This record gives sequence, structure tokens and C-alpha cells, in this order.
Amino acid sequence: MNQPRPVVSIVLPVFNERPSLASLIEELGTVFAGTPHEIVAVDDGSTDGSLEELLRLSNGSPALRVFSLERNRGQSAAFAAGFDAARGEFILTMDADGQNAPEDGLRLLQAVRGPGSPTVAVGYRVPRVDGWWKRVQSRVANAARDVITGDRVRDTGCSLKVMPRAALRRIARFDGMHRFLATLLRLAGEDVVEMAVSHRPRRHGRSKYRMWGRVGVGLRDALGVRWYRQRRLDYQAREVGPRGRQKPDEPLPPGESLG
Repeated sequence: MNQPRPVVSIVLPVFNERPSLASLIEELGTVFAGTPHEIVAVDDGSTDGSLEELLRLSNGSPALRVFSLERNRGQSAAFAAGFDAARGEFILTMDADGQNAPEDGLRLLQAVRGPGSPTVAVGYRVPRVDGWWKRVQSRVANAARDVITGDRVRDTGCSLKVMPRAALRRIARFDGMHRFLATLLRLAGEDVVEMAVSHRPRRHGRSKYRMWGRVGVGLRDALGVRWYRQRRLDYQAREVGPRGRQKPDEPLPPGESLG
């Protein structure tokens, strides 16, 4: 495969989203046609034929790479597996249900490219197409997480995010990580900007999100992030002495050796 290294890897966690996949993969190919990209789809133990559909779609889409977890491991595990497999300079995360607009993903990518740009762009959905009760629940959950973690993020449930692949090597991984990516990346020294993105109605199936079933887990995770923020190692080291003046790939002056 003599394909150029992609600028962006679009990471899609997939769990029982078979009816949405064909239109989403086609739309991604159209929107990112002018940008070297790959689509890293990670099937998280689907039972509706999503994996088989992804394999079928990969025959007609050279950009689509398909991975499968051995069983349902959750969204954070699917994202992490996608991060490991990604080859792009940047990673774009989004949901596979079609509610995130690929055009917004491209706009987030454009926001982090170029000198002086923020290094991470995360979306917040406006207007939300969810019912009023789900919106209230989301606001309560976001507010609680902000208070506990000490970091304000407008919409932790929005999966649309763009970040440098290299930055993801510096963050903690745990079940529930995907809801705290903006905070973890800030703690890793990244410059995070929040941008308004659209929220499209779900065309197929029903949401897997169950607010009250996740409240206890979400609060526990937020407390874990709070602990991590207070206890993480934060230091900088530089090499000093004769060799400290050299750039990492600069040859040593004549007569010097590493031996």
C-alpha cells in the first residue's frame, strides 16, 4: 500500500449502528475528499451485523480500516483501540450514529492546523435535538463534573473532537476516559478551544445512552480525574552541559562521541 500518511484519522466507535454506517462512510468520504484521511472503525461487540456491514463497506472504501474488539468493552475501550491503530497526525473522534456532521469535524480540524492555532478543538452541540428531559440531565451531569474536576467543559457528551495523535500518548486511559478527554488534554499541556457544532436527529435506532444508569459511574470517574489532577506528576527537565546545547538530531561536534 503506497498510500500517503493521512493527515487525520477519523476514529469511529461502533456498537449496533448497522443502518447508519453506509451513509456515514459515504458522507465522510465526500467531506474529506480533499484531505488525506483514514477512517478507523472499531466494532465494540455489536450484535446487529455492524461488523459485517463495515467489512462490506471496506471493499469499496480504501480509506476505511475495520477493527473488532473481542467483546463489548465500552466506548472508551473502542476509542483507545482506534487511537492505537491511527496513523494520522491528528485524530478526529465522532459517533457512528450520524448525529455528528462530518462538515463540523472538518471545521474543527481546520481550526487546529496552522501556526498559532489551538492544538485541540472540541465541539459543543447547539441546538440539541434531544428531548427536554435528556437536556436537563445532561446539564446537571456537566455541571457536576465541572465542579468535581475543577475544569469547565460545556458539553462532555459531544464526541466531536480533534487532537494531535502525539498528545494522546500523554493522557491517562481508563473506562470513561472519553467523557474527560478535554480536561485530560488540558492537563497534558494542550491548548483546548471549544466550538459550536450542529446536532442532527438520529435517523435509525435508539440512543444507547441511559443517564441515570451512568450517574454513579460518572461521578466516580469525575472524582478519579480530580484525584489525578491533584496528584499527577508535573515537571520539566532539560539536558545541561556540553551535550545539552545540541538539538536532538544534531550531530555532535568533531572529536566527540557518545561512547
